[in-house]
Amino acid sequence: MASRYDSSLQSQNPISQAQNSVEKLHYAVSQAMSHPNERMIEQAQNRLVHTEQAVRQAGNSLNGQAVELAEEMLAEEKSRLASLTSRQQGEQTK
Repeated sequence: MASRYDSSLQSQNPISQAQNSVEKLHYAVSQAMSHPNERMIEQAQNRLVHTEQAVRQAGNSLNGQAVELAEEMLAEEKSRLASLTSRQQGEQTK
């Protein structure tokens, strides 16, 4: 029983939460890119806010390499979402 409790604690640490959040952001951005409508883009933007918070919280961790990886992945997803948003706004002005 103790080992299950230990693994539960490990899965809830700030780094794993940040990594999970980045994965969810990737999925949300991918969905918005596949179905570029206002609702999907808004969901991805909301997920971005949560992910930024999770990565900030993980920044206090001693595992700098894992935090750096999460930050790099976050930056990539922010870039993907920004390009989608600007493309969507460009289509609306036509």
